Amino acid sequence: MTVRELSEATGIGASEILKALMKGGVLATINQQIDYETAALIAADFTIETTEKVPEQLIGIVDNVKDVLNAQAPGELRPRPPVVTIMGHVDHGKTKLLDAIRSARVAEGEAGGITQHIGAYQIEVNHRKITFLDTPGHEAFTAMRARGAQATDIVVLVVAADDGVMPQTLEAISHVKAAGVPMIVAINKIDLPTANIDRIKQQLAAHDVVVEAYGGEVPSVEVSAKSRLNIDGLLEMILLVADIEEFKANPDAPAIGTIIEAELDKNRGSVATVLIQNGTLRPEDNVLVGGVSGKIKSMFSDSGKRLRHAEPSTPVEILGLEGVPQAGDILQVIDDLSIAREVALQRTRQTRMEAIASTRGTTLEDLFSKVQQGQVKDLNVILKADVQGSLGAIEHQFKQLSESQDEVQIRVIHRATGAISEGDVNLAMASQAIIIGFNVRPDPAARRAAEHQGIDIRFYNIIYQLTDDIKKAMVGMLAPTFKEVVEGFADVRNTFRLPSREVVAGLYVTDGKITRTGQKVRVLRNGAVIHDGRISSLKRFKDDVREVTSGYECGLIVDGFGDVQVGDNMEFYREERVEATL
Repeated sequence: MTVRELSEATGIGASEILKALMKGGVLATINQQIDYETAALIAADFTIETTEKVPEQLIGIVDNVKDVLNAQAPGELRPRPPVVTIMGHVDHGKTKLLDAIRSARVAEGEAGGITQHIGAYQIEVNHRKITFLDTPGHEAFTAMRARGAQATDIVVLVVAADDGVMPQTLEAISHVKAAGVPMIVAINKIDLPTANIDRIKQQLAAHDVVVEAYGGEVPSVEVSAKSRLNIDGLLEMILLVADIEEFKANPDAPAIGTIIEAELDKNRGSVATVLIQNGTLRPEDNVLVGGVSGKIKSMFSDSGKRLRHAEPSTPVEILGLEGVPQAGDILQVIDDLSIAREVALQRTRQTRMEAIASTRGTTLEDLFSKVQQGQVKDLNVILKADVQGSLGAIEHQFKQLSESQDEVQIRVIHRATGAISEGDVNLAMASQAIIIGFNVRPDPAARRAAEHQGIDIRFYNIIYQLTDDIKKAMVGMLAPTFKEVVEGFADVRNTFRLPSREVVAGLYVTDGKITRTGQKVRVLRNGAVIHDGRISSLKRFKDDVREVTSGYECGLIVDGFGDVQVGDNMEFYREERVEATL
């Protein structure tokens, strides 16, 4: 509806609506169209309740894969291949195991033992198919699950036989349990002389992962990815678990799936990898993917073969989308492309308005007071990466770092795939941000602009090195803490007042020492602190001294405090700086 129509429907003056839009960062005219979310926000400001009238043709379009899968009648379902994710600690052999399984030498080119891209691959074993997802770890697995994209059927947890259960192993176990996904333990590197398989099983049992050999229900397989030992045994175990779980889907339904990866290719345009979870996808299908729509122009398998159809559990690369979707977005076939475009437009507007509302709230309600109080500092970041999957995994890490403390917040003010541009540099200049490039480099114009304006651009190809550097930057922004070190105690034996009206306390040092510089003093009366301050003067007899130790008497003036009485006690302490840590 237009601003004028909203005014007529609610009785709110058009000028008031235009003012509300301006506060939200939207410049509009009286005849300009606004979406429902914007209209509802404005109406709510004037305590007017609204309901959205959904066009009949839009009913049934969903945002969650589960809603469609749960609606399928059991009689329509047929067996489908299992979808497997390999998880585990850094350097325990996740990628080499996947490499051994699909016999492709991707592991050799991987930086730091961490998978940098999200992809999907399908293999055939004994005339049966298995699909493997190649993700940057359990963070991406969980981030996708939080968006309703439960793409994984089985998790293979890789544990190195020579290293044991490590922190990331435990994190992966927690995520798998939360997802309710069947687990298979793959004990890797069994060919090493330092391998200790029993120790691994005991460590797992201590964390409630009891393998079948120990009387539990979790299957385990002993392998060596490097030597290709017992890979067939692992694949057979995956198929056995799949038989027990009975994974099924309806290939005759309109396709629905989850975006695993997406990027903008300079030659092919928007390219997305989608895992089909129900139905069958075909070229010429009209699709809705999050806030993006399009018509499938062509489809390719993971080996680059052109496909005429993609059935459930098939990973497929698609061309024809009118934009780049996010990893974890839901793909759904829609009969009418115009309807898909309308829904995509509505979703994009909603996302934009939510971002505006969030920014407005922070700016008007929180920012000024936080700056005044010196409580919150922001680390502004412009994040550019080669693929959407990397963006999602890195942002999840940033969120964890921000939530680990209250003082410093990481603000990703812009995120996108592709090379670092001159526009990114200008935005960094205006917002006092650093630019992070993950597996991408700046174009020549951006490089010149960054050098000219002194903009900090950091380059990474390993996720954990990036997060380590960000953590160091955050620690530098955190306010240091101080710990007290008590160095001495003294009793007040007498007092006398100087002509300057200052009160001198005659002390006897009972323990430790008193130092004139660097120490603070607490005056205690009957065990309660009545003053906390600094030493103004320290004397023995008439001479100024730097230090008085236990067993000696002295005269001391507490800066700005004259209510010292005989019988009081004094505690002397020093504050030592402790650098902040996350």
